[in-house]
Amino acid sequence: MKKLFHLFDFSQKINYKTEILAGLTVAMTMIPESLSFAIVAGLPPLTGLYAAFIAGLVTAIFGGRPGMISGGAGATVIVLIALMRSHGLEYVFAAVALAGFIQILVGVFKLGKFIRLVPKPVMYGFVNGLAVVIFMSQIDQFKKVVNGESTWLTGTPLYIMVGLVTLTIGIVILLPKLTKAVPASLVAIMVVFGVVLGLGIETKTVADIAAVGGGFPPFHIPNIPLSFETFKIIFPYAMMVGAVGLTEGLLTLNLVDEITGTKGNGNRECIAQGSSNILNGFFFGMGGCPMIAQTLVNLSAGSRARLSGIIAAFTILFIILFGAPIIEQLPMAALVGVMIMVAIGTFEWVSFKIINKMPKQDIFVGILVAVITILLHNLALAVLIGVIISALVFAWESAKRIRAKKYIDENGVKHYEIYGPLFFGSTITFAEKFDVTNDPNAVIIDFRESRIADMSAIDAVNKITERYNKLGKKVHLRHLSPDCINLLKNAVAIIDVNIMEDPSYKVFNE
Repeated sequence: MKKLFHLFDFSQKINYKTEILAGLTVAMTMIPESLSFAIVAGLPPLTGLYAAFIAGLVTAIFGGRPGMISGGAGATVIVLIALMRSHGLEYVFAAVALAGFIQILVGVFKLGKFIRLVPKPVMYGFVNGLAVVIFMSQIDQFKKVVNGESTWLTGTPLYIMVGLVTLTIGIVILLPKLTKAVPASLVAIMVVFGVVLGLGIETKTVADIAAVGGGFPPFHIPNIPLSFETFKIIFPYAMMVGAVGLTEGLLTLNLVDEITGTKGNGNRECIAQGSSNILNGFFFGMGGCPMIAQTLVNLSAGSRARLSGIIAAFTILFIILFGAPIIEQLPMAALVGVMIMVAIGTFEWVSFKIINKMPKQDIFVGILVAVITILLHNLALAVLIGVIISALVFAWESAKRIRAKKYIDENGVKHYEIYGPLFFGSTITFAEKFDVTNDPNAVIIDFRESRIADMSAIDAVNKITERYNKLGKKVHLRHLSPDCINLLKNAVAIIDVNIMEDPSYKVFNE
């Protein structure tokens, strides 16, 4: 039993009141968002709520860290819109299940650690772009649909909406200054709900988005042909869903680590997320991943344990089964106000303070990632482009650091002491350091202060030794690792290496 409690992280001290209230708050914000994403993708509204329940429960119990909230997220479902339109709902469920399998493989092979390669400017751009996306998505709630066309609210309906949103924001800002006993977001939702009911105010409600009532998620095997042709159709979408989900999930995990000062488990999160998506594929869920906005709502409400996520998931299930009539009457203005405050809290305002201290390339990367996130809503693509650009900039700067100290000793032997990393970007500069024609018959190339990083570097060393060999000159390589020696074509003929002084690093390790 102790092992079970340790697995679920229930062994830590839990503030049950805070966790329960935080879970209820999270559930209130997840419902309209999950419904909206399902409707945008052309899916049945209930698939969004089922995904919120399934993903929320599985990852809350087995996920990479306490405090993270998962559900039917727009980041993943947006990828599936094209598949829904071309092949229908059954193929979507199959793609979601396959995406879950891919995510589990990532976790099993411990590939989640590669999120460490995401630079800080990319994180800033990702978070800031996401904050803008969250904010902009709330603007749509100030519109209404008339004869199939979306138009802005005007007159009294607009004033009511603005007034209720302002009231919500005011409560969220001011209540924590008076008391932190209850989550300000939940109080704001309840107060605005009470005002609307008590005064009989007509305003936009959750029911205007979609009905939320239904039964328990039904078991359903996707009705698709079991063939290689089907696999070719769903595999690209599954890969994209898996990549987007893991990217947002692991970045959210890193963000929570920073906020709470604790350490999560990326590989465990990958396995939990994959398991939840497999269940989504077979239980009518649209697929999901960690939701940064709801996670921040959860943390701001004081949650630091897994219980709040479990409460949120079961609250959503309870609402689906029994509480739909009440939830459908919640004013959208209250939920909009809460999400606007989440957007403001998500934005890394500190990035403005340090922007004049950041290198120009980092500023460019941060802005680019934010813009891609805002325009395309493709978090995985934004982060990937940011990482690639950062890596290329780093490679360029590192390539310029290769240098050589040259001297001839009392025995007439020419020494080249190499400084800086030798890799694909610095091989040309490395080759230019040598005066093969005019050098004496004995040359020592010392790599004590350098590092052979990749196959391009090995090839560069091999070509230098070949050039000396053609002129009948002897090359002695010092402090070169044994695995590098084994890969050099003519090592036995022209290389003399003192193995006892060699480092033990591997060429291709991390």
